[in-house]
Amino acid sequence: MWFGACTSSIGTWMQQLAQAWLVFQLTGSAFLLGLDSFLAQIPIFLFSLLGGVVADRIERRKLLLASQYVQMACAFTLTVLFATHLVRIWHILALSFVVGTAQAFGGPAYQALIPTLVKQEDLPNAIALNSIQFNLARIIGPMLGGIALQQLGAAWCFGLNGLSFVAVIVSLLMLHTRFIPARTSESMLASMKEGLHFVRNHGAMGSLIILAFSMTLLSVPLLVFLPVFARDVFHKGSDTFTLLLCFSGAGSVCGALVVASLGKMKRQGRAALILLIALGGLISAFSQSKSLVLSCFLIFLCGAALMGVFATISSLVQLITADQMRGRVMSVYNVAFRGGMPIGSLLVGSVSQRLTAPAVLTWNGVLLGILGLYFLFGRRKVAAL
Repeated sequence: MWFGACTSSIGTWMQQLAQAWLVFQLTGSAFLLGLDSFLAQIPIFLFSLLGGVVADRIERRKLLLASQYVQMACAFTLTVLFATHLVRIWHILALSFVVGTAQAFGGPAYQALIPTLVKQEDLPNAIALNSIQFNLARIIGPMLGGIALQQLGAAWCFGLNGLSFVAVIVSLLMLHTRFIPARTSESMLASMKEGLHFVRNHGAMGSLIILAFSMTLLSVPLLVFLPVFARDVFHKGSDTFTLLLCFSGAGSVCGALVVASLGKMKRQGRAALILLIALGGLISAFSQSKSLVLSCFLIFLCGAALMGVFATISSLVQLITADQMRGRVMSVYNVAFRGGMPIGSLLVGSVSQRLTAPAVLTWNGVLLGILGLYFLFGRRKVAAL
């Protein structure tokens, strides 16, 4: 499962690099760059709760397979459109929305599937290792994508992404899961309400969900707008964009390795909040940097801090969730975690029309630090975990 997911993630990052650069080249608009990210992520905000209910009602492996087939078809469609010179910006935006919809159903199923493959005491390590494969792909994918984009063209990036889904499809077909959902006569709406009730009334879960949303709202736009830094701050091309993505991915792998090596440590919540405060400071520092060398170092540290926070908060959510509720709870978490991304990207893209992207992201870092301090010293439920 790890190798299949890693291969698919490499293909996804190849496409994301080529697609971001293609949108920026076609339009020259930071707003449309943010809009593309918004349309790719907003279906997760809209449909993940329904996806979580479905993940608790049918075999999660089958739901994941359906999601992979849809995403593969979209990648090949974009390949054909670009290779035949028929691609328009609305094609890219529409396909981003379809892919996001498939992920809205596949995401909760995948997150609920992982804990069924390991023992509970190994869960923090499993989540960290899953983060490693995703972020290892963030290094390899942009490197391969940058080479393919410069030497072969964007169509190859899209086509290779389509082929990469074969690996995860084969791994899912080989997989034997332990979770078989029980039959229920409960309505979809009632199941959804049960999941929301669990989140609302279960200790620190509500605070963890708020943190997940705020973290991605304020930090992920940094990665979305790296093409703007490459072109407008450093006055370089796609090779500099690729370089910054690779350093960010390398930092994320290192951060996940540290979390995996520590395993189930004490006071995970406190550690996550301290890292969140550090992340805010690093984002502000990167946004103000005019040196490419310093920026590469800072984006590396940003990646490490972001992944440390993400892996720690994810493991806390998984550890306090029962398996029969896991699909629904993880769908709420998915809505929060992934829902912050499109809203943050759209806001930064919109405000960047009046201010500059570096100025907006500097304030994002400041707000992130304030958020961490509030949960560390004010609302202390997460810090006590």
